[in-house]
Amino acid sequence: MTNYHADAQALLPLPSVTFHVLIAVSPEPCHGYAIIQNIESRTGGTLRLGAGTLYRSIARMVEQGLLAETSKRPAQGDDERRRYYRITPFGTAVARAEMRRLTNLVQLARASGLTPESA
Repeated sequence: MTNYHADAQALLPLPSVTFHVLIAVSPEPCHGYAIIQNIESRTGGTLRLGAGTLYRSIARMVEQGLLAETSKRPAQGDDERRRYYRITPFGTAVARAEMRRLTNLVQLARASGLTPESA
């Protein structure tokens, strides 16, 4: 049995793009362009990934075991040239570890009297 917690800690802190990709594919498998659209939509356009950046990140994430290519595809309306990626159990463990790390960081900042400025 793999110790996901210990292995996940070794990858922290995650690059921002990696964390965003894990969030994008966590509900269901996605192809690259859908990942780009998801991230752009979720960030209100503040993060826009180019295809090169995304696919280099995906290749690294597959190598690290965070993502896996899947053959699961939509029943209709799909371009068969698209490659779909899903989050792995290890990828989920890493995303959760990053969430804990970021939550703790925000709690430390608040305890020091820092608060986000009002928009």
